[in-house]
Amino acid sequence: MKYSPQLLFVAGLSLAALLAGPAAAFDQPGGLNLGATSFLDGIPPAGPGLYFTEYVQYYTADTLSDLPVPNPDIELWVSLNQFIYQSNQTFLFGGKWGLDVIVPIVSIDSQPLPDNGAGLGDVYVGPFLQWDPIMGEKGPVFVHRIELQTIWPTGKYDNEKALNPGSNYFSFDPYWAFTWFFMPKAEVSGRIHYLWNDENEDPFIGSGAVDSTQAGQAWHANFAASYEVLPKQLRVGVNGYYLKQFESSKVDGDKRGMLEEVFAVGPGALWSFSPDTHLFFNAYFETDTQARAEGERIYLRLVHHF
Repeated sequence: MKYSPQLLFVAGLSLAALLAGPAAAFDQPGGLNLGATSFLDGIPPAGPGLYFTEYVQYYTADTLSDLPVPNPDIELWVSLNQFIYQSNQTFLFGGKWGLDVIVPIVSIDSQPLPDNGAGLGDVYVGPFLQWDPIMGEKGPVFVHRIELQTIWPTGKYDNEKALNPGSNYFSFDPYWAFTWFFMPKAEVSGRIHYLWNDENEDPFIGSGAVDSTQAGQAWHANFAASYEVLPKQLRVGVNGYYLKQFESSKVDGDKRGMLEEVFAVGPGALWSFSPDTHLFFNAYFETDTQARAEGERIYLRLVHHF
């Protein structure tokens, strides 16, 4: 099947964005955190030290908004393996430095767009600053972090496939994350990203005679609120995400295509086995999409502090 250059920007150079928050985008890269993090996002659960997090994501969609593809069927499994080191050393403006590395493994099964199966996804690397909580009479009130997250084109990629585990271009996706305890047992958290993408100089050949493509700038955010039902054990709440592309993508330097947008919301829970081990469950149901796949996503996330 051959796609026009215009359709390429709706269909996607790669659905690497089917990764981590990524899920079924057409232009935007893999590695976007759409819903991967939720409750208590601004605060490390056990303070400084080494953390390992395993994310398992399942995503399914049978709608491709604004894309004339008959009877689409997309199924995605992602394993995200995250290593975080949080120091106890103040570095800048009172923040303590740390490093975040995520290695994804992706499996894509789609019809009728050709996919590149399973393989390594794009690796994320991000230095960050974590601030200590601002304390009140009954405990922490506000805590936040800034990370300069980068997404590197390490993933499996084939320009003959429309959907790939890797995006084949570099992205810069810094964020600010926070948690506000507005009541002793209740909190709201958020994570706000700005996204810039470099050029893909080996785009999907189904687009025709195209030398390069570049996904437009965007911003995306996660939001969540939870309440402590069982002291130091169980939190339940609501979680969601929103992405808005605000700059048109480019084909051979010329702006073309529609702007991506998606909103999702759903329930979530957090079970703490101990101060060092925590299990998150988050479900999302997408709606109001433009130039993207629209579906459902489920996350399980296990966090352990060594």
